[in-house]
Amino acid sequence: MRTVEHTVTHLIVHTLSKDTGTPARLALRDTACALDAAALRLVERLSAQYESRSAKGFGRFEDDEEGFPLARWLREHLVDETLDFVTLSRQLAERVQAIVDEEELEEGGRLVVARVREGDTDTLWAALLGETEGVSVNGTLDLLDCTHLDFTALQAAGRIDLSGWRRGDAHYLGFLRGRGKAGAWFKRVLGCSDVMVALQETKKLVATLDRFVDNAQLAPAARDQVLERAHDYLDALGEAGAPVVFEELAREVFPEQPARLDALLRAEETKIAPGFVPNRRAIRPLVRFSASAENWKLEFERNGLHSGAVHYDRATDTLVLSGVPEYLKRMLDAEGGD
Repeated sequence: MRTVEHTVTHLIVHTLSKDTGTPARLALRDTACALDAAALRLVERLSAQYESRSAKGFGRFEDDEEGFPLARWLREHLVDETLDFVTLSRQLAERVQAIVDEEELEEGGRLVVARVREGDTDTLWAALLGETEGVSVNGTLDLLDCTHLDFTALQAAGRIDLSGWRRGDAHYLGFLRGRGKAGAWFKRVLGCSDVMVALQETKKLVATLDRFVDNAQLAPAARDQVLERAHDYLDALGEAGAPVVFEELAREVFPEQPARLDALLRAEETKIAPGFVPNRRAIRPLVRFSASAENWKLEFERNGLHSGAVHYDRATDTLVLSGVPEYLKRMLDAEGGD
C-alpha cells in the first residue's frame, strides 16, 4: 500500500438516492465542504480502502469528449479555469445519475468528489460510498444513534492522476472493477478507455522476475524453484480470472524476503501496472525456453538443463538432448539419421 501525505484542496459530497423501480434522485450541495480534520480523514480512509482492493482497471480518457465529457470538464476546470470545482462536481453527479438510470442500477449513496495533493501529485477522486448505522457516546456517556460513511461499502471509485494526464502518461486513470456491472458503469462515468493490455503487463512482470532472480544470485536449483512458484501462482490467477496483487505475489514467490520482491515490482522504473489478470501464455518463459533458427524450432523445460535432459556446450555452440522419444527416433531413422 502506498504511503503518501495527503493534502485536500477541494472536497464536496452529494447524495444519490435510488429506490427499486424508480429513477435516481440527486441532492446537490451548493458549496464545497470545509477542509478540516474530518475532510482529511475521509480522504485518507477512502484512499486506503481503494488501495486495498486488488481488482482495479487502468487506462486513459476516451477520445470522444462528447460522449465522455469528463476530460473536457477537467480541461475547463484546470486549464481554461472557466469551470469552478463545485460546478464540476455537480456535472459529474448528474452524469452519475444519468448512467445509473440507463444501466438500471440500484446503487445509491454519498458521492464524494475531491481534489487531493498526494505528495507532488495532483489527483481527482470520485467515489460512491454507502452508509451504515452505528452508536456513539456523548460527553455525558449517553448512547446516541448515528449514521456514518461505510468505507467497506465502497461501491464505485475512480482516481485520476491529473499530473500524469497533463504530462501525457499512458495510464493516469484508475477505477475499481468490481463484479458484473459493478465498476463497469463507473468506468463509463469517468470515460475510461482500457489501454492496459494484460499481455504487455505480463511480459514486463516475467522480465522483472527474471531480473530479480539474477540479481539475487541464487543457485540454479533455487532460481528455478522461485520461477516455478511464480509460474504456478500466476497460472492459477490466469485460470481464475483473478488480478495480480504485488504483495501476495511476493509472499508466494519469495517467502524468504517478500518485501524485497514487492519493492521491485512497485518501483517506478519497473513500470508494471497492478490489477491485471495474467496472460497464461506469456508466463511460459518462467519455466520454459523456446527458440528457432532457419532449420529448427526448439522448446524445453528450464529444469531440463539441470536434470541432464538438455546440455548446452558454449564452446562447441551445441545443444544435446537426451531421452529422445521412440516416435522421434523412428522419424529420424526414416530420414537416414546416424
